[in-house]
Amino acid sequence: MNPNTVRASDLRFLLGLALPALTVHSVSQRPQLAGFIALGVLFLIAGLEAFVPALARSPAPLDDGGALRWVLRLFVPLELALLVAGGHAAAQASWPSVLGVALAVGFVTGAQGITFAHELGHSRNRADRALGWVLMTLVCYPQFMVEHYRGHHVRAATWDDPASARPGESLWAFLPRTLAGSLRSAWSLEALQLRRLGRSWMASPLAWATAAMLAWLAALAVLGEWKLLAFWLAQSAFAVWLLETVNYIEHYGLQRRVQADGRREPFGVAHAWNADHLLSNSLLANLQRHSDHHVHAWKPFAALEALPAPQLPTGYAGCILLAAVPPLWFSVMERRLRWAAAAG
Repeated sequence: MNPNTVRASDLRFLLGLALPALTVHSVSQRPQLAGFIALGVLFLIAGLEAFVPALARSPAPLDDGGALRWVLRLFVPLELALLVAGGHAAAQASWPSVLGVALAVGFVTGAQGITFAHELGHSRNRADRALGWVLMTLVCYPQFMVEHYRGHHVRAATWDDPASARPGESLWAFLPRTLAGSLRSAWSLEALQLRRLGRSWMASPLAWATAAMLAWLAALAVLGEWKLLAFWLAQSAFAVWLLETVNYIEHYGLQRRVQADGRREPFGVAHAWNADHLLSNSLLANLQRHSDHHVHAWKPFAALEALPAPQLPTGYAGCILLAAVPPLWFSVMERRLRWAAAAG
């Protein structure tokens, strides 16, 4: 097969462009209902993946799949259009509707925007990485572009990694630890790299992205655009909550062993939770094939494989809902964690 050939089954990744388009319509035409529509989509995906066996398996990977990176690139102007539409709707809406519009937009900028930024950041193409920075700055979380690649991928499934959840740790205990730890780690890693390269902070994309983000928020405050400011902060907060909830799910309780020489064993397929559910994989660029992603970080998303690795009970949509209720999460995952430990 030609490595750039895209099969009919891989057109499912175009769903990644359908959701933001749907959300533009909902926030523009029904802003008072937009938040409920977004939650309805989340529960619908979770329910379908939990109860329809045919949706538990995604198509086989492509040999390369690099051509499908255009789905990620085309998403960027769609997200910008969504933020414009959401901001326009929020500026004219009642305060309850402002929060509903923010939730609807944050559902897309978090579930897909951050996921696509993550994938673009793993590209060897400099323009793709720049698009990743744009997407993460739009949700007020540019530090991800440093911490994820230089921190998380080095330390994942160890207790040194703020984005890896420990056994018995609830999502709500994990969130403040990962938010603070990831922020500290990102700036520390950036300072270390600048020193190594002999550059000043003027050469730091993290510094520039953070400055641009703060300038935008300050401008909204100075202009008295309080609803627009609240919308921007709330959509960012929900987007980041989705990101960190997925981080919580991806490595929950899994730990790389310490070897005889005192170093951690290399990251292996047993150090990430996986799922292969069709709808979530189609919307999230195969992120659920997470072990292969960590083992082969440069591999295009369409080429990722479903490896024999620890398995989640359902797709990410359902697991997000389970993780939000710790007793439910623990009742499902503790047994799976014991199996994963015994198998490892």
